[in-house]
Amino acid sequence: MTLTQLQYVVTIADTKSMNKAASLLYVSQPALSGAIKELEEELATQIFIRSNKGIILTTEGEEFLRYARQMVELGNLVEERFVSKSIAKKKFSVSMQHYSFAVEAFIELAKGFEVGEYELAVHETKTHEVIDNVKNYRSELGVIYIDDFNEKAILKILDENELEFVPLYDCGISVFLSKNHPLAGRDKIAMEELADYPVLSFEQGDKNSFYFAEEVMSTLSYKQIIKADDRATMLNLMTGLNGYTLCSGIICQDLNGGIYTSVPLDTEDTMTIGYIKRKNIPLSMLGKQYIEILKQYK
Repeated sequence: MTLTQLQYVVTIADTKSMNKAASLLYVSQPALSGAIKELEEELATQIFIRSNKGIILTTEGEEFLRYARQMVELGNLVEERFVSKSIAKKKFSVSMQHYSFAVEAFIELAKGFEVGEYELAVHETKTHEVIDNVKNYRSELGVIYIDDFNEKAILKILDENELEFVPLYDCGISVFLSKNHPLAGRDKIAMEELADYPVLSFEQGDKNSFYFAEEVMSTLSYKQIIKADDRATMLNLMTGLNGYTLCSGIICQDLNGGIYTSVPLDTEDTMTIGYIKRKNIPLSMLGKQYIEILKQYK
């Protein structure tokens, strides 16, 4: 098994096409197919299934791909640092549910580097995409929550994908709304007081399971529900329609603006904010720094 073969596997998986991969790798398709066949024979494992719809990874192939990506990335770093004699840029990527504090923590991390020193990426996205990004090495970390309702389902999904959840802090449930909302001045808000206002929820696309909802208490029956795709739209709906969402209560005025607030919900229910990572793989230096910044928000 060679690093070149691993690069072939990664490129084929990304393009889902032997022809496209061969073109990107500047090799002939027969040569590429032969290299993959030799690798599969050496491993006694079928990595790809060739079909009319293109190239599909087998279950064993998906597991192999995760390790192949890591090895290719390490190989690139070694070549960049010692063969090209250049100083490797610091690289870090994080995915998250729609949490302004997690974005702000990313900003604080980026502020610590000079221009040209790093290559960073942040993905504020749907829950299943957070999991997929960490699983497929597009992100080192993913920031999500679990509670009594979704814990078993989420932890099962993570375990099946060789991922783990690391708790950061437990939070009570709060109502996130505009400061102009009629209930904004309360010390606490009861669920029945919210009945006549629209609850706002982030759209989860094809994976629109209750377990993937970014808002706690997603299984309750609400008279009015409005779904949105991004945080900016969600904030506009809060001000324009007196909408609200249920959250951890950790908000960032600098990013959201000073016209929003959170009020504790009158409930004993809690949620746990944490991060997901690949099992048995230590965090990078930047990953550790990001987590330390996140911890400051409790």
